[in-house]
Amino acid sequence: MEASLKKPPSPAIATSRKTGKWKKMKQQKILYLMILPAFLCTLVFAYGPMFGLYMAFTNYSPGGGSFFGSFFHSEFVGAQWFRYFFENGDFYKIMRNTLAQSLLSLLIGFPAPIVLALLINEVGGGLFKRFVQTVSYLPHFISWVIAANIIVTLLSSQGAINELLMALHLVDKPIQFLQNGHAFWGIIALSNTWKDMGFNAIIYLAAIAGINPELYEAARVDGASRWRQMWNVTLPSLKPTIVILSILAVGNVLNAGFDQQYLLQNTTVLEYSDVIDTYTYRYGLQNGMFSYGAAVGLFKSVIAFILVVAVNAWSRKVNQQSLY
Repeated sequence: MEASLKKPPSPAIATSRKTGKWKKMKQQKILYLMILPAFLCTLVFAYGPMFGLYMAFTNYSPGGGSFFGSFFHSEFVGAQWFRYFFENGDFYKIMRNTLAQSLLSLLIGFPAPIVLALLINEVGGGLFKRFVQTVSYLPHFISWVIAANIIVTLLSSQGAINELLMALHLVDKPIQFLQNGHAFWGIIALSNTWKDMGFNAIIYLAAIAGINPELYEAARVDGASRWRQMWNVTLPSLKPTIVILSILAVGNVLNAGFDQQYLLQNTTVLEYSDVIDTYTYRYGLQNGMFSYGAAVGLFKSVIAFILVVAVNAWSRKVNQQSLY
C-alpha cells in the first residue's frame, strides 16, 4: 500500500539528480582516472579470455591454419564433454579429492590467521612485534617449488620429522608420509596454512588497528582483563571482516590448488592427490583434449559462482552483512 501511495519524482527532481551525479563524477574525475588502468587490465586479462569458453562446447582440434580459424570452425557438440566428465569414473575421485583437500585447508587455514593476528596484537614491544610479523609473512613469498622441496626433505624417511619421532620413541621405523594417500590431504592442508597464515593475518591486523581505542578504555574501566577485551571487543569488531573473507573462501572451495599438488604428488598417491586443476592440466594440455579441459574448468567456475552467490545471500539474511 505504501509503495502504491509513493509518487514518482517530478521531471525537475529527476533531472536534478542526474545533474548531481554528473557533477559528482566530474569532481572525482582524478579518482576515476586512477582506477582506469585496473579496470582496463581486468577487462583485457580477466573478461577478454572468456571467449575461449566456447571451446568447451566444441570438438576443438588445432589442426592446420590459424588458431582463430580452427577455433571458430570446430564442430559444435553442445554439452558432450560435460556429460563425458560426469559419466566417466574419474568424476567421483576428482570431486572427492578436491573437496577433501579444500575443506581441510579451509577448516585449518581459515581460523589460523585470525588466531595469529590476535596473538600478534597482544605481543608487547614494537621491535619484537615487527620481527614476529615479518617472520610470519616470509613463507608466503617462497615459491611452491622451494616450499615443496622443504616439505619433501622434512617428511622423507631420513627427514627431521621421522628422526624426531624415532628419537622420542614414538615410532619404530620411519613413516612414509608422502606415500600415504590419506596423509597427503593433511600435508596439503598444513602446508597451505603454513605458507599463507602470516600473509592473510595482515587483513585482520589492519582491521584490529581500526578499532576505536575508546572501546578498550571503556572495557578496562569496567575491569575487563586482556582476555575479556580480546573476546568482547576485538573479536566482535572483526566480525564483518571474517564474514566477507569466509564468503570468498567458500567460493574457492573447488579451487584446491595446483602447484602444491603437482609438485608433491607421485604415482603412489595419485589416487588421492589428483584435483580438478591437475586433472584439467593433464587432460587439457598434456593429452591434447583441449575441449574436455575447458569443460571441466568451466564446471568448476560455475559451481564457484553459485557458491559465492548462495553464501552471500545467506550471510545477508542471517548477519545483515554481505559482499554486495
